Amino acid sequence: MDEVRALEEHERRLVFDTFSNDDAWELGSRLVALARERGAAVTIGIRRGAQRLFHCALPGTSADNDAWIARKSAVVEHYGESSFLVGARFRAKGRTFEDSSRLDPDRFAAHGGAFPIRVRGTGVVGVVAVSGLPQAEDHALVVEAVRWHLA
Repeated sequence: MDEVRALEEHERRLVFDTFSNDDAWELGSRLVALARERGAAVTIGIRRGAQRLFHCALPGTSADNDAWIARKSAVVEHYGESSFLVGARFRAKGRTFEDSSRLDPDRFAAHGGAFPIRVRGTGVVGVVAVSGLPQAEDHALVVEAVRWHLA
């Protein structure tokens, strides 16, 4: 349950005052820079609603990473919480998301890497997502970049 609390704390603290197209560019560019510094082969996607604001596939990625971003982002849109937190809640109850959520696993993946773009006073307006690393590392990379952006 400590993992769930830590993930919930990320979401309580990492809230935007506003989120513009320029914010998406800055956040996405920071994620690209962090990934390149670490030699991480990741795909990065940022959406506000149905609009794609940022997308970058670094060398070593494939269309499979795009599919993972879509599936993880669908979890954020459905639950209003990070894909890692949703998966952690199922694991904390001794269940799996795939067996217990009743959602199509071809469309939804509760694996780390997709994080809600939550605007204070409005709620979730979009998703920032990374795919290519183990799920905890995907999540940590997104959280690091969002913290940087909000600082």
